[in-house]
Amino acid sequence: MSRARTFADLATASEAGDLGKRNMIINGNMEVAQRSTSVAVTASGYHTVDRFNIGLNGSGRFTMSQESITDLEGFGKALKLDCTTADTSVASTELLTLNQKFEGQFIQKMQKGFSNAKATTLSFYVKGNASATYAVELSDTDNSSRHISKTFSVTTSWNRVSLTFPGDTTGKITADNSRSLDMNIWLHAGSGYNSGSIQDSWGALNQAGRATGISSFFDSTDREFFITGVQFELGEVATPFEHETFGDNLQRCQRYFYKYISNHDYGPLGANGMQINTNASSGVMYQGQHPMMMRTGPTMAVGGSWNAEVATGNGSFSLAGSVRTSNLFWQSQEAIGDGGANGYAAIVYGSGDDDAFLSGSAEI
Repeated sequence: MSRARTFADLATASEAGDLGKRNMIINGNMEVAQRSTSVAVTASGYHTVDRFNIGLNGSGRFTMSQESITDLEGFGKALKLDCTTADTSVASTELLTLNQKFEGQFIQKMQKGFSNAKATTLSFYVKGNASATYAVELSDTDNSSRHISKTFSVTTSWNRVSLTFPGDTTGKITADNSRSLDMNIWLHAGSGYNSGSIQDSWGALNQAGRATGISSFFDSTDREFFITGVQFELGEVATPFEHETFGDNLQRCQRYFYKYISNHDYGPLGANGMQINTNASSGVMYQGQHPMMMRTGPTMAVGGSWNAEVATGNGSFSLAGSVRTSNLFWQSQEAIGDGGANGYAAIVYGSGDDDAFLSGSAEI
């Protein structure tokens, strides 16, 4: 890539207010894994590393994990997929994708659907246990899954892949907090997605051309896939990966999911100024503040053993009562057995259970 081209892309980024905050991917260096660091995956969903979702259909199985690495300069973590059950009899509808989903309001700088729509570049570091070919797809979910795909190669050594996608002058993105664009990495695909000509320019949904020509991650239990340093930015050149502090990275992830874990801590459940007060002799009102403003009112979950105490009694806390949420607060009202008088203070703590947790999910 010429120096003139690099300067042109930096100028484009500057015009879009993109210098210093170029990367539209969240947690691209795989440092945040609030749910778990290793999961045997059997279904689609969010499992380990934050903001990276799995799409799965078929009998192939794998372990998904956050791995510590020392063989790639500038990175200490990677996401690893390790095939545990092969699938060599592939049905037409089978798939395995690793994806990130974007809110429309955060990708307006692409200017998609306008005459001066911007080119974008996706880059990442990747390696495997053997040579393979996979594909990346951008899919516009606001406009009938209008999409574009490009293939890339994997070897046994770390390699930085850079894929540039032209701007799309068709289909505007809605500026709200809903899902508008998907970045899909295709690792396995049945003939329903892998039999036509690959859709290598923006166009209407072509199911058979979404992942044409790729290898199958499930062809052997020896198969491994490592990825880190994922960056999606304006322009036609991959700039150096934009590192940010762990705290900033975590906050961006917590817009979509957060998880408090007890770790045998006798401190109150849900730090950050949670207020807990009794509202009746037989019930207690618990109110907590999310660690940051979430995408929308989250679905709350609790697990393990939490103790709830008021001035005259105690019981267990389980979110068994009614739960109300906004993108800033959650509130639960439930009986704990031996309640205090109206207005008494109450507290919840994870006594004796290292794995007790409270979580909120506002994932797309």
